[in-house]
Amino acid sequence: MRYEAPTTVEDAVKLLAAEQGMAKVLAGGTDLLVAIRSGRIEPDLVVDLKRIEEMTGIEPEDGGFRIGAAVPSAEMGAHANLVAMWPGVVESAGLIGSTQIQSRATVAGNLCNASPAADSVPALAAARAKASIVGPNGRRDVPVEDVPAGPGKTSLEKGEFVASILLPKQAARGGDAYLRFIPRTEMDIAVVGVGVNLTLDESASISEARVVLGAVGPRVIVAEEAAEALVGTSGDEAAMKAFSEAVSAACAPIDDKRGTREYRIEVAGVLAKRAVAIAMDRAKGR
Repeated sequence: MRYEAPTTVEDAVKLLAAEQGMAKVLAGGTDLLVAIRSGRIEPDLVVDLKRIEEMTGIEPEDGGFRIGAAVPSAEMGAHANLVAMWPGVVESAGLIGSTQIQSRATVAGNLCNASPAADSVPALAAARAKASIVGPNGRRDVPVEDVPAGPGKTSLEKGEFVASILLPKQAARGGDAYLRFIPRTEMDIAVVGVGVNLTLDESASISEARVVLGAVGPRVIVAEEAAEALVGTSGDEAAMKAFSEAVSAACAPIDDKRGTREYRIEVAGVLAKRAVAIAMDRAKGR
C-alpha cells in the first residue's frame, strides 16, 4: 500500500485519477483504517487530505458555512456560530462514535462511507447542504443526499472526492433538529434517524419544511409528502398525526438484528414528531 499526503487539491486529484488499483481517500480515517486493519479492504493507494489547507477549516460563505472535508466533528461542536445556526447538524456530527472518535471523524467521511444509518447525512440533507466534489473534470456541487448510491457505494467517479460541504444560511425563523433511536445510550448505530429543518412565518405557522430519514432504506430518504403535511400548519395534533403517518409511509426498511421492519416504521413516525417539536422551538428562538 502506498501512502500519499498531497498539499493541493490538484495533486490529490492527479494521484487518485492515475491509480489503476484501489484508491481510497483518508479524511479522518475512523472508518477507513478499521476496514484496512480488519482485512476487509486492501487499497493500493491511500491519499490523506489533511495537509490540504482548504480541507481543514470552517469558513463563512454566503451567510452559511463551508466545512472542509478533513474538519473533525469535535471542531464543529466548538464553533459557536456554526452551532448557533445549525444546532441539529452539529448534534448529528457529535453522535459519530465516542469523544475520541469525534476528534478525528468528519462529516465528509461519514457521507462517503455511505452507510444507510449514517447520523450526519439526514441532518445535512435536511439543511439542504451541498457537497463540493473535485475530480479530473473540475469541480461540481451536488446535494449531499445524492452522494450515497446505496450501502457502501457512492456516486463519485474515478478520481473524485468530496472537498468540502456547504451549509447554506439558515432562514430568519428557521430551526433544525436531528434525533436517532439506538438500543444503547450511546456509541451505537441508528435504528432510525430523522433530520428536520423548518421555517415559521410571522404567525408561527410552518411555511417551509424538509424531512430526511436515515436507516430506513438503502440510502437517506427525503420524505417530501411528510414535509408537505407540515406546511401551513402550526404543528397541531391533527397535523402531527398526518405528518407521522406520512413519515412511516415513506420508510422502506429491512429486518435485521437491531430492529424489524415494522418496528422501524413505527419508531420513525414517533421520532419525527419529536424532531419537529425541537426544530419549532429553535425556530421560535427558544
